Amino acid sequence: MNKQFDVIVIGGGPGGYIAAIRAAQLGMKVACVDEWKNKQGGPALGGTCTNVGCIPSKALLQSSEHFDQARHHFADHGIAVTGLSLDVGKMVDRKDTVVKQNNDGILYLFKKNKVSFFHGRASFVRVADGAYEIKVSGASDETLLGQQIIVATGSTARALPGTPFDEEMILSNDGALRIGAVPKRLALIGSGVIGLEMGSVWRRLGSNVTILEALPDFLGAVDEQIAKEARKAFDKQGLKIELGVKVGDIKTGKKGVSIAYTNAKGEALSLDVDKLIVSIGRVPNTIGLNTQAVGLKLDERGAIEVDDACRTSLPGVWAIGDVVRGPMLAHKAEEEGVAVAERMAGQHGHVNFNTIPWVIYTNPEIAWVGQTEAQLKAAGRAYKAGTFPFMANGRARALGDTTGMVKMLADAATDEILGVHIVGPMASELIAECVMAMEFRASSEDIARICHAHPSLSEATREAALAVEKRTLNF
Repeated sequence: MNKQFDVIVIGGGPGGYIAAIRAAQLGMKVACVDEWKNKQGGPALGGTCTNVGCIPSKALLQSSEHFDQARHHFADHGIAVTGLSLDVGKMVDRKDTVVKQNNDGILYLFKKNKVSFFHGRASFVRVADGAYEIKVSGASDETLLGQQIIVATGSTARALPGTPFDEEMILSNDGALRIGAVPKRLALIGSGVIGLEMGSVWRRLGSNVTILEALPDFLGAVDEQIAKEARKAFDKQGLKIELGVKVGDIKTGKKGVSIAYTNAKGEALSLDVDKLIVSIGRVPNTIGLNTQAVGLKLDERGAIEVDDACRTSLPGVWAIGDVVRGPMLAHKAEEEGVAVAERMAGQHGHVNFNTIPWVIYTNPEIAWVGQTEAQLKAAGRAYKAGTFPFMANGRARALGDTTGMVKMLADAATDEILGVHIVGPMASELIAECVMAMEFRASSEDIARICHAHPSLSEATREAALAVEKRTLNF
């Protein structure tokens, strides 16, 4: 006999597990199916984000930052370090422990909220009496019946044509997080979030890192002024970034990887490295979902087609996160998961794409929300801009990290905040104030008149707001 549920969530990543929990909180009988496995073959809930993405990369970034600080900056604080050594194996083990803690935390949340979990790969079978039959292929096969389905199957790393990942020499984000020793020479193709973060990890640990980027501009999605400031910092650190590159043949051998490419000047060059990380984007993960069995429509990218409310072409079937349109961000998936669960319950779920924050967890961190100057100019919208450098911030000086700035853009007539862009220490945390301000359609004056603790990095946000009206107090 089929096990029947009000809602079946396919995928246990940030979008899926959050959607399952919220639906259960709203009184629905919920199941979640996920196939990720840990080293022991047990469930590893959390999807790409927890297992081979956001969480483990931040763990390695933190470890590598500690090492870099001990090697280059502790002396400034009067701390002498002798016999400094690096144990990459222990560093990776710590990363794995952090991942497992998150995996186990989600299992606990499922038990707490009475979400039934099934470990295996889910696929559509048929429409049955207005509900959907779902097959779970795992250690023991199951057949589930759900009145409503939420597809949250995420995305997978895009490989270079003709160059598949072997996760030994040619690495995706997965293999990049499992490197067992510091490679002397490391190349990355793609200077997006993954490329910059992984490049930063291994550069700090001692690798000679080169990033090859096809686009002519660095961080084209970032405000130009902020991107230039970040590029200066990366250049100073020794992170080599080549733009306007056309990659040719890639060959692997016993000694490593050889990459043929043409640079922006049209010169034919080659680069020999120990390992290559390919980070050229991600593709929606719908393989094995058997969408054709129920007629679920996909677009030309293989993503599931949805409307503004995340409804698919089928009644009672929803899709969220990386497998649909929009930015491939874990927090975007979470917001869609909550919104869909609430819509199922007859409530008015809300996701504002204009106030979704973006973060790159390098050093300096880069974070932004809303529109860039280039976007405002293209739209013909009159605006005012205010900037404030961290070198004029007391807390940043005390931290010994004064790189970067906060930049605020506001409507020239109404003073409504249209975008905030930060490069500098703890930008990932500072951006939250700006997201909330924009969600409530605050003005730059609103932030300028709010008392901020002193000394704090957040004072730089207030000073940038003051700078919109050219009245900074500390610069």
